[in-house]
Amino acid sequence: MPISGDVYFYLYEGSQEGQKPPIVLLHGAGGNHLYWPPSVRRLSGYRVYAVDLPGHGKSRGRGQQTIQAYRDCILSWMEEIKLHSAVFIGHSMGSAIVMSLALEQPQHILGLGLVGSGARLKVSKILLETASSPTTFHNAIDTIVSWSFAPQAPEQLKVLAAKRMIEIRYSVLYNDLLACDAFDVSEHVDKIQCPTLVMCGEQDKMTPKRYSQFLADRIPHSNLAVIPDAGHMVMLEQPDIVADSLSAFLEGIYY
Repeated sequence: MPISGDVYFYLYEGSQEGQKPPIVLLHGAGGNHLYWPPSVRRLSGYRVYAVDLPGHGKSRGRGQQTIQAYRDCILSWMEEIKLHSAVFIGHSMGSAIVMSLALEQPQHILGLGLVGSGARLKVSKILLETASSPTTFHNAIDTIVSWSFAPQAPEQLKVLAAKRMIEIRYSVLYNDLLACDAFDVSEHVDKIQCPTLVMCGEQDKMTPKRYSQFLADRIPHSNLAVIPDAGHMVMLEQPDIVADSLSAFLEGIYY
């Protein structure tokens, strides 16, 4: 799969250019494109770009310390591959990046999918402390995984998520958490004007349902989908329901 600049991306050619809007998937803190399950990465009928943010997965670079810096990386990547506009779907930190894009560069946004999201993404002090050192990095990952899945989620999902996260440098995860902790657009989300799907797991501990309800109440053209039997990693826990919800949302976006 291609790399443009420092950014690796998985590309699924599910439609010919110009037929349906292209989709860009942005993962959360410490993640990579594989945190989007195949049913979403290969969404039927769509051209889908699943990005590894700088410093994550197969991308180069050191990661960033602010949401705005990640936003600028995505804008540079779009310019590099000549992608003018797309529907952006972000999970957790990725949702912060796409909201920043929608607020600052709306001409590039055809629609938004906000998964496990919030207008603020404050991070617990304990998590920041354990993520800040290579000696306690494993503890931070254990905490993130324990908070990210519903109790009934298969154990192998948790093991795989931890295995993928431990592959990144501790400094990248720490910087991601700092970027999330500083993010706050609660006074501005009502300025987002594009079609928006807000989605969360009913048992999400990291970004509880009330966070998604806040977004859905304030973003003018938005709908809320609460997925049962799922936590923060809703797209891994209920991949088919998430893919179906995204497909139904995308049908209403004209390109």
